[in-house]
Amino acid sequence: MTVSRLLAQATLLDGRYVQAFPEFGPERSGAPVTGYTRISDEPIVIHSHIYNPDIVVIIDPTLLGKINVTNGLVENGTVVANADRKPEELRGELKIQKVRVYTVNAARIALDILARPIYNTAMLGALVKAAPLASMESLIKVVKERFPGPVGEKNVAVIQRAYEEAYGIE
Repeated sequence: MTVSRLLAQATLLDGRYVQAFPEFGPERSGAPVTGYTRISDEPIVIHSHIYNPDIVVIIDPTLLGKINVTNGLVENGTVVANADRKPEELRGELKIQKVRVYTVNAARIALDILARPIYNTAMLGALVKAAPLASMESLIKVVKERFPGPVGEKNVAVIQRAYEEAYGIE
């Protein structure tokens, strides 16, 4: 949810229309949460679940192989994953074709910079590399507002490093 909200705030600063919302199921506490962000250059009139996303961001690498993380992804869509393997390997593992795949080792980046396994802002940097939905200026601004002081500075460093290290294939 943090990534979804930060992305939404940054795109608003860039003058676009946006919706960001979570989906919580009846699962147990600590279960995976799905967050959605709808972005448009025109006013958004639809207010429903997103069934066929253009982009899927996988923050929790333990979900890979356990659930269908690409369910409904459009043809020629994009997957951005926190994974310690190459995009080619992940594409094969997920059995997907005609999809752009980006990977970044967000876990390593978070541990190196934050000294904690918090991957969300790293994935935001990788997402913006894969799909420039918001400007880096706006992202930095909203991150520093959300996380003031040294925590914000570290999160900006995480975003920038993940942006540099994300690697993708068409």
